Amino acid sequence: MAHLNQRRPQNVNGDFYVDTTCIDCDTCRWMAPEVFYDVDDQSAVYHQPTNEAQRLAALQALLACPTSSIGTIEKPKDIKVAQQQFPILVTENVYHCGYHSEKSYGAASYLIQLPEGNILVDSPRFTPPLVKRLEELGPIRYMYLTHKDDVADHQKFAEHFQCDRILHTDDITADTRNVEIQLTGSEPFTLTPDFLIIPVPGHTKGQTVLLYNNKFLFTGDHLAWSERLHQLTAFHNACWYSWSEQIKSMRNLANYSFEWVLPGHGRRFHADRETMRQQMHKCIELMESLD
Repeated sequence: MAHLNQRRPQNVNGDFYVDTTCIDCDTCRWMAPEVFYDVDDQSAVYHQPTNEAQRLAALQALLACPTSSIGTIEKPKDIKVAQQQFPILVTENVYHCGYHSEKSYGAASYLIQLPEGNILVDSPRFTPPLVKRLEELGPIRYMYLTHKDDVADHQKFAEHFQCDRILHTDDITADTRNVEIQLTGSEPFTLTPDFLIIPVPGHTKGQTVLLYNNKFLFTGDHLAWSERLHQLTAFHNACWYSWSEQIKSMRNLANYSFEWVLPGHGRRFHADRETMRQQMHKCIELMESLD
């Protein structure tokens, strides 16, 4: 939990607050935008919850915070209610796991629930309340890792759920050398008829994205919605391998059709396919202007 003696002065008075250990990962701001905002490169509370929905969202953000930088003055008696909500349904059979990990700089992870075995997309924190809920939702068949930055507690999840991890060999490190399925090359890989893994080098050399049912695109750190720009974008200042390669990857990705962008960092985006196509081309134009 956060420490009251480190409470940021930018917080409004009231129960919820953010302390100075915040790493500005944006998690709380998109999970509970009615409560948290960005000020001086960290989060703070600008509006205390005034109804049950806002309070639940704020508690979920508290639990998801990777650095435990969010606190309450009064001990929250309803914290278990918030714990039971994870993973949070996004839509259909796709869930946001919550419990972001500092090891992944607060990246989001997802669960896809399937009759033949669930798929965990990137790694949340390995914490008992989440593990228990994941167990209740069925066995995990695969743990798909978009790239080397967001693997967090992958080893603990793999050992606990006996699932096969998937990661491109170009992003294998000493920590992931035992990953069961190591992808190679630059061609798309069909995991099952409904799942296509597409290599998109750029952010890292081995970054891939996962296209599920030609509808949901899990993008890691390759592509996300920017609230500031109000369009889809790539992270020019966080491109660790090659910006020119990332532009090529984005052009290739624009050939696919989907309705959801579900990133590790950055905001989600949902639109009809034509709007998504237009957004992809706007993203590419912006990237080319920065090259």
